[in-house]
Amino acid sequence: MHRAMWFRRTAILSGSAVIAWFLAAVPASAQVLESGDLSHFRSVGAVELSPDGQRVAYTVTMRDVPGRAYPQLWILDLSTGKSTRLGGDEKRTAAPKWSPDGKWIAYIGGEGDQSGVHVVRPDGSGDTFYALVVGSNSPLPGQGESLAWSPDGKEIAYVSATPGPETAAVNGDPMVITRYLYKPTAGEGLKRFNDNRRLHIFAVTLATHKVRPLTTGDYDEHSIDWSPDGAEILFVSNREPNSDEFFNYDIFALKVADGSIRRLTATEGNEYAPRWSPDGKHIAFSATKRGLTDRETTMEDTHVWIMDADGAHRREIGAVIDNRQGHPQWSPDGASVYFTVQQRGSVHLMRIPVSGGAPEQVVGDVGVVGGWSVGGRGAVAYAFETPRDMTELYFKSGGSATRQLTDLNADVLHGKQLGEVESFRFISNDNRFEVEAFLTKPVGMTATSRHPLIVNIHGGPHGQNGPGFNFKNQVYAGRGWAVLQVNYRGSTGYGQAFADAVFADQDGNEGQDVLYGVSAAVRRYLWIDRERMGIEGGSYGGQLTEWLITQTNEFKAAIPLAGIANLISYNYMTYYNQYEEMEFGQFLHQGNLMDVAWERSALKHIAAVHTPTMILHGENDNDVPIAEAEQYFIALKDVGVETVLVRYRREGHGLAETPHIIDSIDRSIAWYEKHFPRPGAEGVTNVQP
Repeated sequence: MHRAMWFRRTAILSGSAVIAWFLAAVPASAQVLESGDLSHFRSVGAVELSPDGQRVAYTVTMRDVPGRAYPQLWILDLSTGKSTRLGGDEKRTAAPKWSPDGKWIAYIGGEGDQSGVHVVRPDGSGDTFYALVVGSNSPLPGQGESLAWSPDGKEIAYVSATPGPETAAVNGDPMVITRYLYKPTAGEGLKRFNDNRRLHIFAVTLATHKVRPLTTGDYDEHSIDWSPDGAEILFVSNREPNSDEFFNYDIFALKVADGSIRRLTATEGNEYAPRWSPDGKHIAFSATKRGLTDRETTMEDTHVWIMDADGAHRREIGAVIDNRQGHPQWSPDGASVYFTVQQRGSVHLMRIPVSGGAPEQVVGDVGVVGGWSVGGRGAVAYAFETPRDMTELYFKSGGSATRQLTDLNADVLHGKQLGEVESFRFISNDNRFEVEAFLTKPVGMTATSRHPLIVNIHGGPHGQNGPGFNFKNQVYAGRGWAVLQVNYRGSTGYGQAFADAVFADQDGNEGQDVLYGVSAAVRRYLWIDRERMGIEGGSYGGQLTEWLITQTNEFKAAIPLAGIANLISYNYMTYYNQYEEMEFGQFLHQGNLMDVAWERSALKHIAAVHTPTMILHGENDNDVPIAEAEQYFIALKDVGVETVLVRYRREGHGLAETPHIIDSIDRSIAWYEKHFPRPGAEGVTNVQP
């Protein structure tokens, strides 16, 4: 059944004046993106080069059915450029791993609620199910590989979950909770409580289909890699006695023959995603050095490290690059380590010689490198998001020119005009930093036209905006609206000192960075209409949206998604209960931090809000519980501010279901159109900034 008709645009335009305004802003001949186009977009996810370098296994994220996006597995022959899909229309297929001889592909896939380890030939034949894989909704960030072939190709190790000691109690009536970490991971959306399962390592023998557990107990083990000699499997685990309260991954090695485990690291920081060198003598991994709490992503940038196979001689080879780095992979000859780096809104692919020397930029184009895989003679296949398209599959080898291997969105983008994205920099309010912002320009600009501005704030706070393709921004641009995204202090991609600058200063100078970015934009781009400015953001961006409308009335409408309104109540309801401890350096009950947290909460200053506000929130958000939205909504009602609360069922932190995303875009457009004054209205009401 063709699903395209199912996605119908539902926004209600507020009057003929608004319709006339839009038609005047965008030429009649222009074709632009609309919200419903999202269902037709596809994007490349995981990427795996075959051992002989002749084929690429990759996943494609689909958005063409009700519910959440899902992956499908494809194989591309580099000599012919032909791709073959593995599995049927309804099959979800992910995590492809080539066998050592390149004759088979292991993957995790299934239909409905059942998922397991499969092995299939590259042409799609011989698909065989070997073992059921059970997941867990426990908050376990930073996981690495979940499948690993034995070097002889006779076995596959995989990660699956088993019940923990608390599972029965939390499924009873009454429900009995004993764990500090009793809520599920951020994006779960379907359940409100941790299932209390534990991830363990299993192995299945392909000849007999026999499954055997390699680890058991009350700890989680994941991020696996099988040693080249077949003797051991690397994994990471948090073996702290108070593992719910202290987030501390370390690296271990499991001896396959007898199940014995040796510990390779013991630090107060975190180690992630270990990988054996091709000769088995060294291990590359990602790590931080600071002690952390709970589940929160780190303020500290992860860097790439190398150590000997016995854990000795640790060295931080990534220290030469002062920016956040992704999980490493070895070159096939073991001479170099590859990894991604966040830099000024883009994500590049880098290579560093193990013996020493300067890092080399492998993929340095403007945009975002996603999944990637390294082959011989400098070959690399990778997913890449440009300013004008979602992630597509690319390939380059040695000094040859880069080849784009897929064009998944050619049909939906054909003839569409997109807004140009450009960056500019300005000096922060306290003169400490040069801050970068990205502006998506409207479609249909003329020498005399004027256009609304939407400020779209990223979450984190330790994340980044950039020039990569942003679907919602482009829908706004198609309506003749500009979009401003500011990489305020605390953002990644600008060095450790910049990321640290938000420490103990939530809803402080980082918010001023956003307002200074608005001020810089309206002075440099004279076509921006100061009377038609809106503000929105998700997660920390939602928090800043709620905060900033207590500080200024310059925005005509606001749309926070999953925002924190009350730092105190949030601290004791979120699934990572010590987030504020990490961001402020102590527990809220220590010193005067409770007073500081209340002072920096938007809810305390609610009487200053005059901006019409539409609040969006996932019903089962365990990162920022929906009680934050409920408090802010009632407080706005008490103050007399026009407000609407939109609750999305089956959603966790943010929105994952395609129709919900489309609905949120349509509602956002309608909210802004309702509250932006008509063009030509007399008088000036906004003299800020």
